[in-house]
Amino acid sequence: MEPIARFPYLVKYKLEEGDEASQVAQLDWRIIEGDIEKPFISSGLEFVPLPVMHGEGYVCLGFLFGRKARIAYLSDILRFLPKTEHAISKSGAGQLDLLILEANSLHGEALDAVKRISPKRALLTGMAHEIEYYKENQKLAEWSSRCQVVSCL
Repeated sequence: MEPIARFPYLVKYKLEEGDEASQVAQLDWRIIEGDIEKPFISSGLEFVPLPVMHGEGYVCLGFLFGRKARIAYLSDILRFLPKTEHAISKSGAGQLDLLILEANSLHGEALDAVKRISPKRALLTGMAHEIEYYKENQKLAEWSSRCQVVSCL
């Protein structure tokens, strides 16, 4: 893995006699398969990988987690893959309690996705300084009062 070669101090290693343990964070590298059918455990919590299109030809992962409350976190997404949208939609695997969706440049598409997925609550993140915050927040408030699901961060 290239990151290990570039940042060897982030990987666990055995101390030689007389060496002191460093106070640098260390990572335990694991490969996560981008398959909804292959959840993984981290820090005692089960995560389901949610493949989405970051750009055409480039898949990145969001994550579904939580047993009592189902939460999906999706960042930097261009579009949903059908299998992923089905897994988090009310009509698919059951209604999400919370959808956290980065909406940066895809504001309108993000609202359409929230309508289709129909979570109990949605948080739109990543709305940078390029948007007119007060104007957009007013639109979101009006939209949210009709849909009862969206908050803007």
